[in-house]
This record gives sequence, C-alpha cells and structure tokens, in this order.
Amino acid sequence: MSQQPAPAPDRQPLDENAAASVRAYAADQRARVDALASVLEDIAENGYPAAESGVLWEEARDAHLERLAGKQPRVA
Repeated sequence: MSQQPAPAPDRQPLDENAAASVRAYAADQRARVDALASVLEDIAENGYPAAESGVLWEEARDAHLERLAGKQPRVA
C-alpha cells in the first residue's frame, strides 16, 4: 500500500513546491487567527481595555503604512 493517499478524482494534485507554499500560507493564517482569538478571549475574560490605554487609529494606520513602505521595493 502507498504511504500517501491518492488524490480525490475531482482534485488536481500539487507539485511539492506548490504544496509547501500552501502549507506555509496556512500556517501564517493560523498564527494570525490564533493571535486574534487570544485578543478576543482576553476581552471576554477581562472586558474592554480603557480608551486611554489605546492607540488612535490614525497613528496605528500611519505606523503600519510606514512599515509597509519599508518592505516594498520602489519602482522608477
């Protein structure tokens, strides 16, 4: 018997590189969802944080845009 199950007849199998990329994407998304779930569980347990302890959305947006600009290659 083969170690790997045969793909379903209505599925197209992926090559090893594509499958590795999909698995890496899934792991990244799972980590993001786990982080969100942790925040929601904290809110459920302890209530909403005080408004004074937060960051204005404009400041958070600008900081995120700066981080993104640093990662993106520039096109002439």
